[in-house]
Amino acid sequence: MRYIPDTDKEQKEMLDSIGVKSVEELFSSIPDSLRLKNPLSNIPHAMSEPEVLRHMKGMSKKNADLDSHISFLGAGAYNHFIPSVVNHIISRSEFYTAYTPYQPEISQGTLQAIYEFQTLICQLTGMEVANASMYDGASALAEAVLMAHRINDRKEVFVSRGVHPEYRQVVNTYCRYLGITIKEIPFTGKGLIDTEWLSKNISENTSAVAVQNPNFFGCIEEIKDIEKLTHASDAIFIYCASEPISLGILKSPGEFGADIVVGEGQGLGNPVSFGGPYLGLFATREKYIRNMPGRLVGRTVDANGKTGYVLTLSTREQHIRREKATSNICSNQALCALSATVYMALMGKEGFKKLSVLNLQKANYAKELLSNIKGYKLKFKNPSPPPASPHGGGRNKVGGYTFNEFVIETPVSPDEINKNLLKEGIMGGLNLEKFYPELKNCMLICVTENHRKEDIDRLVKHLATIKS
Repeated sequence: MRYIPDTDKEQKEMLDSIGVKSVEELFSSIPDSLRLKNPLSNIPHAMSEPEVLRHMKGMSKKNADLDSHISFLGAGAYNHFIPSVVNHIISRSEFYTAYTPYQPEISQGTLQAIYEFQTLICQLTGMEVANASMYDGASALAEAVLMAHRINDRKEVFVSRGVHPEYRQVVNTYCRYLGITIKEIPFTGKGLIDTEWLSKNISENTSAVAVQNPNFFGCIEEIKDIEKLTHASDAIFIYCASEPISLGILKSPGEFGADIVVGEGQGLGNPVSFGGPYLGLFATREKYIRNMPGRLVGRTVDANGKTGYVLTLSTREQHIRREKATSNICSNQALCALSATVYMALMGKEGFKKLSVLNLQKANYAKELLSNIKGYKLKFKNPSPPPASPHGGGRNKVGGYTFNEFVIETPVSPDEINKNLLKEGIMGGLNLEKFYPELKNCMLICVTENHRKEDIDRLVKHLATIKS
């Protein structure tokens, strides 16, 4: 909304038109006891434009951002390199205000971009159909749980404790008043799903099993075992990928037999941006397409035989009758999805694989060095065989199979460590005790292609000086 100033004369004309004597009279319904009678003395004086710019720049320098600091934070928000061409293309005027097309067929460019996005997500996940994106990974997972319930009308859902804690919170919020019971699958000392517990508790009442891979601890789950247990009970298998770059090296969820694949697309050409806006990924089997939330763009031909794009499905509450809608809050993040489309098209299949390997190698280098510091050790060690992968596993001579995140047990509280690191221009890892009380003095470290060898060495050097 634009700010349009008005003069005293114009104000009087408007007040006269509505039969009010003063602006003050417009607020007469507010009780006198609640109204502020004294001036706000703590508000600074008005600034000129150059003063405001100077003030805002000064405030921005107080931020610890990814330009001024080295960051080893991950946990669902990943600092990947974004080629300049991505921002160049999405900043074009025809894309910059990209949003859900409400007169879709006249927005052929937008529809084509969404169609390309859907195609690339299907290729990435190994699934048959993808929608035009969701809000974020957390709400996409919650929508997948609701979708599973629509498919089989069962009311018991198993969600791994290895799923991002905030994703699990959103799932619980969505399901709280729908009669859907959420049960959390514990993890073992290897940081993996307790499949023995799952096999004893899953039943014909189970609607779905939701797993994150790599999980919140960075560990690669034994997906095939979980899929077999899930489908043996005719439940829906939901695969969540909060770090989509991992799909460049891991076997695709579709090949593992996933029924619904969700994830967070921030890592695909979208910056961390202090937590948003992000991009929810959602793909499924074609047989479940009528139960899928959101929109789906299709390709067809017009009366003249020319290629055209149409909004094939739109099952949002505001488009169809409420009782027929699959969801009421599933706006597609069109501009973020466009960023992901440009990014994936630019990287290509081989580039994506090389990027994944680079993340793996750098994280393994950091994992080996950190685990050799006196007082520090890997929390989860997994001696199991590697997951099936066309490009090799992710295990090195220390610890278990991970991608670009891993958990280090520290000699003192990670909060204390992070305070010290921040003074050195380093953002340390996530203190896991906040979400997992049993993981006291455990820090989740993330390493991506943006980390140089000297960045990792610098972290190791400073951690070695912090002792109990």
